[in-house]
Parts: sequence; structure tokens; C-alpha cells
Amino acid sequence: MLKIRAVTAIALLTVFLLATFGAPIQVFSALIAGVLLLAAWEWARLLGLQRITQLVYAALVGAVLVGNMSVNNVGSSISPEVAIGLYKVAAIFWLGVVPFVLIRRPLLTAGIWRWFLLTVGVMLFLAAWQALLVARSHGAFFVLSLLSIVWLADSGAYFTGRQFGSRKLAPSISPGKTWEGVLGGWLLVLLVVIGVLATKALSPNFFLAYATHLGTVGTLIAITGLVLVSVMGDLFESLLKRQAGVKDSSHLLPGHGGVLDRIDALLPAVPLAMLLF
Repeated sequence: MLKIRAVTAIALLTVFLLATFGAPIQVFSALIAGVLLLAAWEWARLLGLQRITQLVYAALVGAVLVGNMSVNNVGSSISPEVAIGLYKVAAIFWLGVVPFVLIRRPLLTAGIWRWFLLTVGVMLFLAAWQALLVARSHGAFFVLSLLSIVWLADSGAYFTGRQFGSRKLAPSISPGKTWEGVLGGWLLVLLVVIGVLATKALSPNFFLAYATHLGTVGTLIAITGLVLVSVMGDLFESLLKRQAGVKDSSHLLPGHGGVLDRIDALLPAVPLAMLLF
């Protein structure tokens, strides 16, 4: 299983890096749209839709993404006003709705909650696509440094949690996550950010751009907030899976589960990062 997981990770990373560094932004845009289409299918699957309805929902999200790509010449951004509106919708959902859900834990897979999540999901996927496209327009290192916030936080949390974890973060939602893990992931992110700001390495990148607008202290505070919302995104998907009675969002990625399992923390972090930017 570990070998399969490693092979899948290497293949995914290779494709992503090639699209980020070696392909036109139109190819990058199409790749992200494809990933989000698969995630939308898994979103509908977790919310308990029937198989054909899952496909219809994924097709709807795909049509919205393709429509925006066509209207805006594939690789171009939609208007700044629309983009900011999408980011604000994402912010309201991840900072307002999700904390309520994690505390009260209503049934998400039926009734009004299911229809609400299906509706807002379209905007969440579109917001994530738009945010990544804008980030990529600022350069390959810009988008990679943005994504590295989530990747570093996740890796740091995993290794720190395994070594030192004892106090459970949300045992009834995700028993494997610990407060020590979250702290370790956060510290790893801050160390990397401070190192980049001190050396100005890989410029232009997301961290240096933030520092220009917010200053060093403001950047560290903003990055801390992004780490926290990435954790909430992870917990939210874990709650969805627990209520759906499944371990993974799907089995599309050998050794890794589903696409949504890999991007659950990115969905909130990326739009909120670009809203602050």
C-alpha cells in the first residue's frame, strides 16, 4: 500500500508541476477544472445523491467551469468584482457556516442541509478554480508557495502528531488528528515563511507578495489564519465522510482515496488567501 501511495503521489506531482511550469496557463486552467469536476462528483456522492444524479451534478459544475473558461478565453480571469464576490461567498461559508456545523453537527446528507451544500458547492468549486488561476497568473512559484501552506501544514501535522500527539483535536469527527499535530504543522509553515521572507528566495512568490501588502507580522498572522481554515476544511470533509459512512470520498487515487480527500484543505485556504491578497 505504501508503494502504491508513493507511486500515485509522484505521478500526480509530476503532472501538476509540468502543467505549472511547462505548459500555458490555459492547460493549467483545464487541469484544475478537471480536478474540481471529479471533486464535485465526490461531493455529490458524500451527500447521498443517486449515481446518475451524482454525474448530473458533476456535469453541472463542469459546465460552469467550462463556461467561465470559454467566456474568458480559457486562461483569463473573470472580472475582479465577480472573483471577489466568489471569494466572499467562500469566506462566509468556511468562516461562518463550517464552524457552526463542526460544533452542532447537523445531518448534512439529507433535507435542507444537503440541498444547501449542493448549491453552495458550485460556488465553492468555482471560487477555488478562479483563485488558483489568478495565483498562477502571478507566476509558477507564486501558486506553488500558496499551495505549500496547506501541504506543509498537513505534512507537519502528520509527523508531529505521530511523534508527540496525545490530545485529540476532534475525536468524534477525525480521531487521528491532535492539537500537537496542528501546532507542529503551523510552526513548520511559519518557519518556511520566515525563511523565504528573510532570503527572498524563489521570487516572486505568495509570501513576498503578502509581505509587501501586509508587512512581516501581518503576513504571519494571515498565514496562521490560512492554516486554521485548512484544518477546518479537513475536519468538514471528515464529518461529511463520517455521516456518509465511508472512509474515503472515492477510490479514484490508488492509495490516497479520492480527489476531495486531497484538496479538502485547499478548498477554503486558496479563495481566502486570494481575498486577503
